[in-house]
Amino acid sequence: MSEYIILSIFLFLGAFIAAAATVVGLLLGYRTRNTKNKMAPYECGMQTIGNARIQFKVGYYLFALLFLVFDIEALFLFPVMANFREIMSGNTPLSPVIVIVDLAIFIAILVSGLAYAWKKGILKWE
Repeated sequence: MSEYIILSIFLFLGAFIAAAATVVGLLLGYRTRNTKNKMAPYECGMQTIGNARIQFKVGYYLFALLFLVFDIEALFLFPVMANFREIMSGNTPLSPVIVIVDLAIFIAILVSGLAYAWKKGILKWE
């Protein structure tokens, strides 16, 4: 039971510090009016030309999703591949069949994400 008390103390302290930082920022922060120049997007000191959402057929969020697909792939495949020999030899509590089935499902999900990106035209270089 003492573990739950310690956990609740840490959760309360974390929520309190986050709320206190927000309130202090609102009370002591410098307030300005939102002008057209202030709210304009800024990129590398250059004037923006057009609207990025209209200019490109594909939104930037799809680039981010594609990055996440490959980033998470590397993140989850590395530990399995690092221990692949031990898993296949049966020296771990993991069953080799379960590992192979899990890897096949994981790769199928990643391939479906890649197929979606391909269908949306993210991979076209113009």
